[in-house]
Amino acid sequence: MVALGALLRESRNLLAAAGVEDAALDARLIVEHLTGTSRTDALARPELEIPAPAAEAVRAALTRRLGGEPVHRILGRRAFYGLDLELSPATLEPRPDTEVLVDRLVPRLAEIARERGTCRVLDLGTGTGAIALALLSQVPEAVALGVDVDRQAVETAVRNAAANGLAGRFEGRVSDWFSNVNGKFHAIVSNPPYIETQDMAELSPEVRLFDPPRALDGGADGLDAYRAIAAGAAGFLEPDGLIGVEIGHRQRETVTAVFAAEGFVLAEAAKDLAGRDRVLVFRPESPAAAP
Repeated sequence: MVALGALLRESRNLLAAAGVEDAALDARLIVEHLTGTSRTDALARPELEIPAPAAEAVRAALTRRLGGEPVHRILGRRAFYGLDLELSPATLEPRPDTEVLVDRLVPRLAEIARERGTCRVLDLGTGTGAIALALLSQVPEAVALGVDVDRQAVETAVRNAAANGLAGRFEGRVSDWFSNVNGKFHAIVSNPPYIETQDMAELSPEVRLFDPPRALDGGADGLDAYRAIAAGAAGFLEPDGLIGVEIGHRQRETVTAVFAAEGFVLAEAAKDLAGRDRVLVFRPESPAAAP
């Protein structure tokens, strides 16, 4: 047995000594997750005895963290837009910058829902389902189809929908972009692969070694996914619909050009938490009047 307070100190000191960024937070997350305790327990009952198996599980997780594995990969979960999402080897770990895309889309989708009584969303490369599920959580009238080329990712997204009470409005489907999609959508959204192939080796080890390469590698110029989305979107977008995508922070002009070549105009751009270009929203160049 070991006391909760002592286990927290041991964990924090171990990570800090190894130079792990956010050592205190990572230690707390690992200890709480694997011992079933809370921050309140740590403050009010630091003498609480932790059974030996749980303490050993914490130490094993700390060893993984010292090896460079991200803390949320170790936990197998990450919070995103107030949702608790399961991760899998086939999915990216949702990151706070992607919440900017949700922020920009929610008011627009809510307006569509008020006008139409519903809002149909297509999430391309859905991964954990993070974007689609966050939108559903904020727009109760919306429904979403999340597609991914990886079946394991789709299965993860479906489980996340169920775990967050959104299964009735979310469908997951295996599809290579639009290949297995039908129907029309009021919004097409995506956080696609956008890293240039030659830059993959320069990514931080926590990304390079633990995020799925297929979800990162955007081809020689980082634009392959945007070309696929822009080329296919018109056949699946309502006449007055919109497309929202996350981009690399130096890709605003090139991604805008890709969509312009397919008849879409930039309606909005937004920056991430560090003030860098991160989100672009497009509309058809000459939207038809809604029926």
